[in-house]
Amino acid sequence: MKRRSFLTAAAVAAAPGAEAAPKLAVDGGTPVRDKPLRAGYWGSEFYDDKERAEVLEVLEAKSPFRWYGPKTPRKVLQFETEFAARMQTRFAVGVTSGTAALDCAMAALQIGPGDEVILPAWTWHSCFNAVVLAGGLPVCAEIDESFNLDPDDIENRITPQTKVIMAVHLQGNPCDMDSIMAIARRHKLRVLEDCAQSVGASYKGRPLGSIGDIGIYSLQLNKTITAGEGGAVVTNDPELFERASRFHDLGGFRPPHQSQLGQARLDWFFGTNFRMSEFTGGVLLAQLRKLDKIVAAVRANAGFVHDGIRDLPGLRLRHRPDPAGELGTGVFFDFSTKARCDRFLAAMKAENVAASRPGGSVILPTLPHVVARQTLHPAWPAFQTPRGKAIRYGAESCPRTIDILSRFSGVLMDPKFSKRDLEDVVAAIRKVHPAVSS
Repeated sequence: MKRRSFLTAAAVAAAPGAEAAPKLAVDGGTPVRDKPLRAGYWGSEFYDDKERAEVLEVLEAKSPFRWYGPKTPRKVLQFETEFAARMQTRFAVGVTSGTAALDCAMAALQIGPGDEVILPAWTWHSCFNAVVLAGGLPVCAEIDESFNLDPDDIENRITPQTKVIMAVHLQGNPCDMDSIMAIARRHKLRVLEDCAQSVGASYKGRPLGSIGDIGIYSLQLNKTITAGEGGAVVTNDPELFERASRFHDLGGFRPPHQSQLGQARLDWFFGTNFRMSEFTGGVLLAQLRKLDKIVAAVRANAGFVHDGIRDLPGLRLRHRPDPAGELGTGVFFDFSTKARCDRFLAAMKAENVAASRPGGSVILPTLPHVVARQTLHPAWPAFQTPRGKAIRYGAESCPRTIDILSRFSGVLMDPKFSKRDLEDVVAAIRKVHPAVSS
């Protein structure tokens, strides 16, 4: 493969066959960049007159509540319509956050006392919390080198009480959905896709969130598109849609949602208030219309970096079940040991190109409150049953997850990185990787 012409002198010097590698900045050499480079907050980087116009329309209409006001509100409903179309699902419900979306999904799936939900040992607090708050029991399975739920470990965790597999697509990378869906069908389990960190990514041509029984998204500041906070639930199942809609609105089923089914199918049940405001809906409507542009930009930037480093000897990348569908959040490498990974992080920092370990999540089973089973209070019912007491938490329950996260690190991407920024990322990796990998 012919190497691209963007490689700098530092990169060429680090290339195979070069007479001498440049001295690392961490050892006193000249850094690749003069100023630090790090990824920003994608969605808000694309704010312009479109978001401003949507917010001003709500102000002028004096109708910030999604269901009624002096003028007929339309922002949230229009966002839901366009979001469902973009994610290729029949229904969408806009809510206040990704965490709220998870709570709605738990209610839609009817998770309750005694029910078990299998989720990855490495994911965000909200995944665990939603299960516990529904009265269920979280059962953590190992991740693999995609940083996602390892299909080979799922069946080890299934019991007669298992009801749902939560497939969390972490840091822009789709799970191995073919394997997960096959396991779910074999055991007659439901699949919840958590797409909070992968809004806009896909798996074999299908948008994430449209493959399982129900999907959720976060639209918080760190996500692909954002209104600061916000979330969404999607599904093709009419009953799951109605339960999610009812739960997010105190148990009621408003006419605009009811009209999508023709008539209500369920009776009233207790819910909470996760209604999205028209201000949020307006900003997200503008952002949604930019989603494909943002995704295309960050994928192109990640592709640029992958092309620039693919010939490095000994390079081992994060496993990607569908490289074409990955969001491009970051380019991650396996350094085999924690010590080498630590050296890479320090050396990249000195080159002024920020690198980091996998982030945006926590190793759930090792959190003190999980180990102590004091999630809300010591007598929380889910953990007082014989099965609840039998579930193992702590480091011994996920040694492979801990090992993987200790030896992987990489560079996060940004859709607004310039060509020069990308050249510097490539140059820094080509300079540092060979020096710390041997």
